[in-house]
Amino acid sequence: MAEFEKHGYEVPTPELIKTPAQIEKIRASAKINTGVLDAVAAVIHEGMSTQEIDDIVSSYTKLHGAVCAPLHFEGYPKSVCTSINEEVCHGIPSRLRKLRDGDIVNVDVSTILDGYYSDASRMFMIGQVSEADRRLVEETKKCLEIGMAAAQPWAQVGDIGYAISKYAHSKGYTVVRELGGHGVGLEFHEDPFISHIGKRHTGMLLVPGMIFTIEPMINMGKAAVYIDPYNQWTIYTQDHKPSAQWEHTILITETGNEILTY
Repeated sequence: MAEFEKHGYEVPTPELIKTPAQIEKIRASAKINTGVLDAVAAVIHEGMSTQEIDDIVSSYTKLHGAVCAPLHFEGYPKSVCTSINEEVCHGIPSRLRKLRDGDIVNVDVSTILDGYYSDASRMFMIGQVSEADRRLVEETKKCLEIGMAAAQPWAQVGDIGYAISKYAHSKGYTVVRELGGHGVGLEFHEDPFISHIGKRHTGMLLVPGMIFTIEPMINMGKAAVYIDPYNQWTIYTQDHKPSAQWEHTILITETGNEILTY
């Protein structure tokens, strides 16, 4: 990496390159994280409260000897984020909030196992979803896949955002700028910040051993967002049009990348 640094590249600091032992620990955490989302997927339905989702996440995580990373993180009050329709992210579960026919909902799960972190989210479509909302959900998943395909060893962080935003804009969508992916593994949020808007051949070099999330937030309307003034957590689209998000934790390898949260 010294040669890259000499030529002006931004290179990751040593702690961002995970050791084989650390990678195995993070992989074990990710396996539980995936199991949590599978457990939610098996039962999510119209009429279910978002608190019921939180209860499933909490009980499954505890049963497998792990900890829900969001709970009490910087004051966040729940074990999972459940973001519905125009909620971009950080929706707070409640027994009063019921899933309704036509809703699209993002369930964002983060797990700590033996001190090692993993993070992923999925979209769910409840009942009869409109064609426009269904397309948004599917195209956002495609954005994630395109971003992961761009995350190759010795590429750069900007390549990821460039690929995602180019595709999203070609489909008539906008990309949330204020939020993005992040390094993960030894902490909940590490460097680098993974913007989903970027320029090719810019940003930190992607080096084998790096682990981070890609989690594009794609809006049907304008890109502008705002934070709930009451709970200071939930982020909404400013024009109240729907937003979707998919997320994986990936490992940069010598030959490509590995999705840890499958």
